Amino acid sequence: MCPSRLPPGALTLKQFMRRQQVLLLYRKILQAIRQVPNEHDRKYLQNWAREEFKRNKSATEEDSIRMMITQGNLQLKELEKSLNLAKA
Repeated sequence: MCPSRLPPGALTLKQFMRRQQVLLLYRKILQAIRQVPNEHDRKYLQNWAREEFKRNKSATEEDSIRMMITQGNLQLKELEKSLNLAKA
């Protein structure tokens, strides 16, 4: 077996793809939060999102990361629905 050319701390392709999914979700959540009209609510949601992502930053188990991404997408859809209803 030939030695790997990757540095010891390098991400696998699967880890890299998951990381990209998480970053995309984070950006989408922050973009949706920017549409919240009330400044106090907007700040609260921004802090909540940041804290949730920071709290789960060290997660490494693939199944739990997938579950958190799914939960995050569901919460994003709920926020978008609420914002659309508020606009109507």
